[in-house]
Amino acid sequence: MIRVGIYGYGNLGRGVESAIRQNDDMELVAVFTRRSPESVKIRTQGVAVCHADDIEGYKDKIDVLILCGGSATDLPVQTPEMAKHFNVIDSFDTHARIPEHFENVNASAKESGKIAIISVGWDPGMFSLMRAYGLAILPEGRDYTFWGKGVSQGHSDAIRRVEGVLDGKQYTIPVDSALDAVRSGANPNLTVREKHIRECFVVAKEGADKARIEKEIKEMKNYFADYDTTVHFISKEELDRDHSGIPHGGFVIRSGKTGLNGENNHIIEYSLKLDSNPEFTSSVLVAYARAAYRLNSEGQSGCKTVLDIAPSYLTQATKEELYKTLL
Repeated sequence: MIRVGIYGYGNLGRGVESAIRQNDDMELVAVFTRRSPESVKIRTQGVAVCHADDIEGYKDKIDVLILCGGSATDLPVQTPEMAKHFNVIDSFDTHARIPEHFENVNASAKESGKIAIISVGWDPGMFSLMRAYGLAILPEGRDYTFWGKGVSQGHSDAIRRVEGVLDGKQYTIPVDSALDAVRSGANPNLTVREKHIRECFVVAKEGADKARIEKEIKEMKNYFADYDTTVHFISKEELDRDHSGIPHGGFVIRSGKTGLNGENNHIIEYSLKLDSNPEFTSSVLVAYARAAYRLNSEGQSGCKTVLDIAPSYLTQATKEELYKTLL
């Protein structure tokens, strides 16, 4: 049995707990939280809930620690620190900072002799793999990535931080005409505004200036300013009733040409439609936890990404079973 620990018990941590139940070669050993452990109620009986400060006492009891913190401030600190003591997996998703994060984590994991796998999920993660396969197979071509329709948790959080906002959700939605143009093989040059729209559902506090809130959201740099953005003001009851889920998904498309003169066009498309973004991400994390355990058992150490790991390390099936059933 692969002994797993969960560090952080929000939406992602709860998803990891559920995913472990679907993998009978794994067992959950402990959940670690920065909150008071007595206040955290998990769904697996007999599993310890511990304060994060007590984690080093579990160094010999956990094979892989799955980190479920946020990319903005948690994981840049937590992953290299925890890699000093454990094999670790994280879902760091700030794309521009992945090389920097890799170097920090790699140094820590190399020194401790542990394996760390970073940026695991669906983007970065599964979408990264599809982009790599597309580039390798169709070197003369172009990548397109579309996200949604789905809830962007980071953008939703940005809405909620606007003065006068009680609550809110933001949906990222691909532009159909842009998708159609890519699928046709036209290889269009698309701006971010041409690829996605953003739709916001906002609950304003009583007496708040809605016009100011809408303007502030639409002009928010790095979030909404570069997109066509619609803001709907609704009641808290409507938000809870109609927008309680966390769906997401998207498409990775590689459009390319082959032939001596590029006369033949090809489209590779990979898509995801997810009822629960955190639960799907958690399932990917758990699969790569198995890979981390196996790689470290072979004596490997240091930091890796999904691009570095063979698919056979992710599944319980033997190579013989994989060759028979999947090839």
